[in-house]
Formats: sequence, C-alpha cells, structure tokens
Amino acid sequence: MNSLAFDFADLTPKERYKLLIGTVIPRPIALITTMAEDGTPNAGSFSFFNILTHDPAIMAVGIEHKPDGDPKDTAANILATKEFTVHISDQALVDQMEICSIKFPPDVDELEVAGLDTAPGETVRCPRIVAAPAAFECYLKQTVEVSPVRTIVLGQVKRMFVRETLVDPETLYVDQIGIDAVGRLGGHLYARQLDQFERVTPTVEAFLGRSATKA
Repeated sequence: MNSLAFDFADLTPKERYKLLIGTVIPRPIALITTMAEDGTPNAGSFSFFNILTHDPAIMAVGIEHKPDGDPKDTAANILATKEFTVHISDQALVDQMEICSIKFPPDVDELEVAGLDTAPGETVRCPRIVAAPAAFECYLKQTVEVSPVRTIVLGQVKRMFVRETLVDPETLYVDQIGIDAVGRLGGHLYARQLDQFERVTPTVEAFLGRSATKA
C-alpha cells in the first residue's frame, strides 16, 4: 500500500494537530480537578493524556496555554499547589465533562456549573467527582516545558478510587465494559470502549513452535 509522507518541519501547528488527533485514536480523557490557592475549585478535560509507568505510577497530561501565553487554570493551579485529581469519564458524564471544557474565567467553579457532586480529597485538597467510575489523586512529580504554548505535567498517583461494582477487590480485575470509558477522536468525535477483542502474546518458545508446525 502507498502512504503519504508529511514532514512536520514543513507543517503549521494547526496542520500537525489535525493529523495527530485524527490518527492517534482513541485518546483517553482526563477530567481533572484542581484547587486554586484561594480555595476556588476548578475542573477541565484534556485528551493529551495517558499513563507512562506503574512503578512509580505516573500519569502525563499535556495542557495547552491560553492564547496570551499564560497557563490555563488547571496548569496554574497544579504549579501552585502541586496537586490534582484525574477522573475517567464515562458516557454518563459526557455532558458535564463538556461543560468543564468551556473556557470560564478563573473565579468560576465549573463543578458547580456542571452540577457535579464531589467529595473532599483524601490525600490532596482537590475535590473528587463522585460520579466518575475511577479517579486518581496525584502529586506533581515534574513539568516539561516543551514549547511556549504547552506544558506537560507528570503526576504521581497517591490514591485511586474505583466504583465498587466495577472492580474485584481480590483479583483487582476491572470491569472494562462496565467502566464505559469514552475516548477522544479527531474533530468533535468521541468513541466508547465497548467493542473489544482479546489477543494473548505467546512466549518465544510457543511462537517458534507454532511457526515450525506451520512450516
């Protein structure tokens, strides 16, 4: 098959953005709560997000700055307090998650506007959205200033919450259909994680044995 090649050095930031969000899919969505230094809660959603390692447990979030170059409220709060809570958004939370994406002024509590019930943080001061199927209280580990318009935040997970009907406390198996996580696609599109299939990676011995049998 033929492929089109794109030299990123020749593309504008908008062109690179369109190509990346259309191909790196689906991207998990981090619905993040923070607390300003004056105690004002804040919530925002970000799809440049994923886990990087489990030991220690590190989550990475890419947060774009405001058009004037100042950090968005989420990034500003994280830099000031060193704390944030990441929530996994399910289908039932999509409307509220979208409200939290609106560019309200810093003094607006998006959680209140979206009608989201919260519980106090246990290891952080950030409120936790109780309707989220999973949440991760994080301490700021490191920031990476990749450009004047974007900051990558690395957070270490201190405590995790999972809806009790979605996890087996003995095996730690998570019901991934039940969690009903939504992912971000290109444009204004989203996806649900309900169409799944299983593949088990074989050992070297099993693979070589299978290859010899086919031969």
